[in-house]
Amino acid sequence: MTSIPLADAPALRPFARRTQAVRAVLLLALVGAVTAAALVSRHTHTQTIVPLPGNANAILVLDLSASISSDTYSRIGATLSSLARSHQRFGLVLFSDQAYEAMPPGTPAADLAPLVRYFTLPPQRGPGTAPTFPANPWTNVFSAGTAISSGLELAHAVIGQDGLRRPAVVLVSDLDDDPQDVPRLTAIVLAYRRDHIPLRIVGLNPSSDNAAFFQRLAGPATPIVQAGLQAPGPQPRNHTPFPWTLVTVALLAAAALAAHELWGPRLEWRTGAAP
Repeated sequence: MTSIPLADAPALRPFARRTQAVRAVLLLALVGAVTAAALVSRHTHTQTIVPLPGNANAILVLDLSASISSDTYSRIGATLSSLARSHQRFGLVLFSDQAYEAMPPGTPAADLAPLVRYFTLPPQRGPGTAPTFPANPWTNVFSAGTAISSGLELAHAVIGQDGLRRPAVVLVSDLDDDPQDVPRLTAIVLAYRRDHIPLRIVGLNPSSDNAAFFQRLAGPATPIVQAGLQAPGPQPRNHTPFPWTLVTVALLAAAALAAHELWGPRLEWRTGAAP
């Protein structure tokens, strides 16, 4: 038997409508929670050594000029290692006095990992023998003067040619630019600000004067992050902020649904004749 015959069934219709309204509200709340979960999963806002917008089409612009000495190699290695574990996607532009595109935009961040070995000291193999950085492909044939504008100009051109949506550029440099490059550098940084392209700067132990110059040029919205040295022990972990708001909404909706089911189980009836 699935229903109870009641002579006064019409009197229960207002309660039935109230129950249906409550169920509809709870259903909408659950649909909203599921939709929010889908949106949050698409926009992870993953944070690495530099904060990047969610789902950004980021291009890493890496300084390999002659001014980058072995003293800063470990800082480059730490930066590349952090970005490689970020689960994001990057393009890669390398520059000295000229620039070239080493990886196209959209390349998985994990593809940066093979570069880390060139900027990481190997373990010491014996007493009295100091470890040295491995020979890298750029020292003798690419590293020369410094024209930071060349790297930023190429990244800007790639963004325009590929029609990238939500672009962002991460400059990793000691910021020791050739004085003759300053006019071109100023022009391209102003172009980034004009086109609303976020620029993030990771400084490789820059001098205070160079850091101050870039801070004035890029503006207060572009803080300069100091790249850290790799040290023994656990490597820093990238993280995604926990979606507390989404969890709270989902828990409230689930609690309301559970309370309703306990308080008002479904009751069915059919109109019956009076005895």
